[in-house]
Amino acid sequence: MRVHTAVYVRGLRRHSTYRAALVAGAFTNAVFGAINAMVLLAVFSARPEINGYDAGDAVTQVFVGQALIAVTLIVNTAPSLDLAERVRDGDVATDLLRPVSLLGWWLAQDLGRATFTFLFRGVPTFCVGLLLFDVALPDTPARAVAVVLSVVLAALIGFALRYLCSLSGFWLVDSRGLWTASGLVAPVAAGMLLPLALFPPALGDVLRLLPWASMVQIPAEILLGKESPPFGGAFGGLVLQAWWAAALLVFSAWLTGRAARRVVIQGG
Repeated sequence: MRVHTAVYVRGLRRHSTYRAALVAGAFTNAVFGAINAMVLLAVFSARPEINGYDAGDAVTQVFVGQALIAVTLIVNTAPSLDLAERVRDGDVATDLLRPVSLLGWWLAQDLGRATFTFLFRGVPTFCVGLLLFDVALPDTPARAVAVVLSVVLAALIGFALRYLCSLSGFWLVDSRGLWTASGLVAPVAAGMLLPLALFPPALGDVLRLLPWASMVQIPAEILLGKESPPFGGAFGGLVLQAWWAAALLVFSAWLTGRAARRVVIQGG
C-alpha cells in the first residue's frame, strides 16, 4: 500500500508540471463543448424532446463528456499509457522485476493522473458549461455522491481498457492499430459525440451495456437522474459501472500473468 500511495502521488506531481498543456487542454475542451452544445441546441429546436432527452439534458451530457475526456482518455487514437511504449521497446522487462504487480503500479500512477486532471481540467471545463449554457447540477447531496463515485468508476474502466490495449503488444508486433480502432469507436459508443438517447432505442440500449458507455453516458444519466433502460436509475448505473470495472481489472490481472509467462520483447 505504501508503494502504491507513493506511485499515486508521483502521478499527481508528474502531471502538475505541465501547466501550459493543462490550460490549453481545458480551453480546447471548453471550445469543443460549446460547439457541440450549439449543434445539439439546433437539433432540439426542431424537436423539443427525443427519447426522454431535452435540450438541457443533451447540453449537460456534452459537458460531462468534455469534463471526463481527459480523465478517461477515451478519444486517444495513439497509445495514451506509457506502458504500451515500454512493451514495444522492451523496457517492460524492468517493470516486471519490481516487487509490486505490474497492474497495481500502472493503476496507481494512472489514478494520480486522473485525479489531477479531473480537478484542474475537468471541473473548470464543466464550469464553463455552467456559465454559457443551462447545464444541470446534482439536485441532492446523495446524487452528488453518486456522481463522484461514477467518475471514479469511469476512470477505472478507462484505465483498464487502455491497459489491455497496452498488453496486446506482448502478442502483436505493433499495437497502434488497436489503439486507433479503439479511439475511433469509443467516443461514439460512449455517448460523447452524441447522447445514446438520440440513437434508435434498441441500439442505444445495447450500447449502454458496453463498457464505453460507463465512461460518459452512465455518469451523465446519473447526474441528470434519468431512469435508463435496462438497469434503472443511479444505483443500477453504478452497479453496471462497478461490474465492468471489476471484470476488466480481473481480466487485466489474468492477462498480465499470461504476458509475464510469454514475454516477447520487440527491439529491447
